[in-house]
Amino acid sequence: MAVDGTYSIAIDTQMGSRNGTLTLKANGDSLSGTLAAEGSESKITDGAVSGEGIAFKVQLGITMGTFELDFKATLNGDEIAGQVEVGGFGSFPFSGTRI
Repeated sequence: MAVDGTYSIAIDTQMGSRNGTLTLKANGDSLSGTLAAEGSESKITDGAVSGEGIAFKVQLGITMGTFELDFKATLNGDEIAGQVEVGGFGSFPFSGTRI
């Protein structure tokens, strides 16, 4: 599975769509990269690649505070889609395309 690349993503929240840029790099079953969103950029932690799936966490600081985002996604060609758990706010779908 070709994971490496930069993706334009949108998270569908109760406050509308939140856009960001996700950069991913796989090394075996490990995953690293960054998420730039809401005027902040953070490094991925706990990144893993398993089959067609990926998982990672990001601590993202925004105007309302710092939140841990827990992503779980699948890749299909240049498309990424999955769910992101946002602290105590619930789980939201997200999707994106490699740019």
